[in-house]
Amino acid sequence: MSARSLLYVALAIASQASPAQLDVASRACEDPVVSLYCAELVPIPSLRQVQAHLELVPPPTAFGGAVTVDGVPRYQLMAVVRDLPSPNSLGQYSAYVAWATSLSLDQETKLGEVRGGRSSLGELAMTQFRVFVTAESSPAVARRTGPIVLRATSPSVRRLAHRDLLSPATPGVPREQDPFRSASPGGDPHDAAHGAVPAASGRTEWRMPPMSGLPMMPGMSALRPTVSPYLPGAGPDPGGIAAAQPRQVMTLAPGAVLDLDARLVRRTIRGRTFVMFGFNGQYPGPLINVAQRSTITVRFTNHLDMPTSVHWHGLRLDNRSDGVPGVTQDPVAPGATFVYSLTFPDAGIYWYHPHVREEIQQDLGLYGNILVAPSDRGYYGPANREEMLILDDFLLDDAGPFPYGREAPTHALMGRFGNVFLVNGEPDLEISVDRGDVVRFYLTNVSSARLYNISFGGARMKVIGSDVGKFEREAWVTSVVLAPAERYIVDVQFITPGTTTMVNAVQSLNHMAGSFFAERHPLARIRVNTRNTSRDYSASFATLRQNADVAAGLAPYRAAFSRPVDRELHLTLRTRNLPPQVSAMLQGAAVPLDWNDGMPMENWLTTAREVAWILREPSTGRENMDVAWRFTAGDLVRIRFFNDPAAPHPMSHPIHIHGQRFLVLRRNDVETTNLVWKDTTIVGAGETVDVLVELSNPGRWMIHCHVAEHLGTGMMTVFQVDRK
Repeated sequence: MSARSLLYVALAIASQASPAQLDVASRACEDPVVSLYCAELVPIPSLRQVQAHLELVPPPTAFGGAVTVDGVPRYQLMAVVRDLPSPNSLGQYSAYVAWATSLSLDQETKLGEVRGGRSSLGELAMTQFRVFVTAESSPAVARRTGPIVLRATSPSVRRLAHRDLLSPATPGVPREQDPFRSASPGGDPHDAAHGAVPAASGRTEWRMPPMSGLPMMPGMSALRPTVSPYLPGAGPDPGGIAAAQPRQVMTLAPGAVLDLDARLVRRTIRGRTFVMFGFNGQYPGPLINVAQRSTITVRFTNHLDMPTSVHWHGLRLDNRSDGVPGVTQDPVAPGATFVYSLTFPDAGIYWYHPHVREEIQQDLGLYGNILVAPSDRGYYGPANREEMLILDDFLLDDAGPFPYGREAPTHALMGRFGNVFLVNGEPDLEISVDRGDVVRFYLTNVSSARLYNISFGGARMKVIGSDVGKFEREAWVTSVVLAPAERYIVDVQFITPGTTTMVNAVQSLNHMAGSFFAERHPLARIRVNTRNTSRDYSASFATLRQNADVAAGLAPYRAAFSRPVDRELHLTLRTRNLPPQVSAMLQGAAVPLDWNDGMPMENWLTTAREVAWILREPSTGRENMDVAWRFTAGDLVRIRFFNDPAAPHPMSHPIHIHGQRFLVLRRNDVETTNLVWKDTTIVGAGETVDVLVELSNPGRWMIHCHVAEHLGTGMMTVFQVDRK
């Protein structure tokens, strides 16, 4: 058993179930000790011969995460049991019945009957729970009255290693007496003096990060990152920098030339004025509106004080214009110009952003959308209007934007989460529609690390497309889950006059306590007028279209859906020289998807000098840029991503493949039942995701995590596609 598995044995109940003996266990339960999708069903002492576990299988969904409208995870539960005696051997009982309860046992839900082998227990939506299996007089009983024979606890309730370390440390104890203090002869490299510049110098200095009401590990208040702080525009008065303007729509004909630049801009958000970045002085950058299968030229000029580039996210374009320094071009130096040639083979919504220090440049405002209008006017169903919404979050405190790491990214563990939400760069966006309008929303997540769970105040919503086109069929949804860099297209009909709020509703984690709490972030207001819509599309909106054109396009690929895995990458983490306080916080409540930064202080302290996120090829042991893959244009390749739950701090990763498109075939061995072409997909902690990549573009292309800070630690690799 690995050292990490041994740690979990110390933190949880050791599993007695053997998948090989049961011959029915899924991959998710091969190691129930570390799995985030499996829990041991522990028998009472008199039934210790029983081997059993509970599988937590996310139901099929159009998104990378199955949650309720409030962000509660959804699971289809499966009990897998061997050597369970007849219930009448325990007394006057005829059935075993499973029940789900809250941790405090104040809520209880009947799940279903449990028999030997596999028993489906239906769907459960809870963040943390226990499951009891009892012997009952009948499988039809409505309340639990019989004795408990098996019990399980959800993986999200595993003990926290740092709880055992908290008792020696007392808040307020001087650092010299603090038991967490590093005893190394050279002192603690995270000491407050490192990288802190006196305020009198006029330069940026480190300050404590916003904690969002979450507790801090004792003994951490004097620690600072091992890099110096950076903010743009140091020195000049922000008043001398031009104010950013709302984005403009640039409708470009085939062959058009667009001049694009990156420059300093002045923004005022929540009453604070400061310097940010902007494409063409706008927030977001210009919305580029083009026709499918057209080609345009972009002349890009860099007016920043640091190198940059522009990556055209999701486009299957010529490799020379992919915008990746060191792979397809040199970085664009300050004052220099680079010319990109863009082609648009696929209809849908795309975006552009830098590929140099994304965690700084993109976060400060360098992003924009590309809307590719389909050549077929009937490609989508009818809608009264379209709205292109870019979702972002930005980290502010009373002094303004929170500084970035100058030499390397900070927030390298979880990624940088903001505390101010922006839609199209606005903290208070308002949209006006008429009663009965069907509005098509093109949603793009440009946040560095945050996943969103978007809904529209109960308005009926259906998902019609994602990254690179339409789904096989439209589907009703209660919310839309977007990982960083993902896009989804949804139609929403607004029936009731008044104000409807677009919200991000999630279950956030208090990492210190290992508990969850509900958060609802209002993102935009939709004012529904009393005036009726000018054209009523209710009938077509109520119809879920079966997209025969998509099905026909997928037909040539279906024979490859059952092919063996061609390549595999494991997602994991390596750390070094972390402060003991941070190391103690790494292991915590086990969650497949990360909705918030549950430990802001500890996350801020970690930089790319201490943290390396890894893409590892298990067959060779090669990591990140040492992974050597070579293919030929026209190849279909099945790639398996496995997000190791035994990593020091497992978390979800949005994986992006440049210049190609892929289909998500399976998640945790569950087949995808409604396909859509993608360029980015979330791989949850502990999850196995199989994708089929169509390699149509020759050249050198990247695969990487789209959490900007993870990319900044090296979580990327390059593969070669040769011409035929």
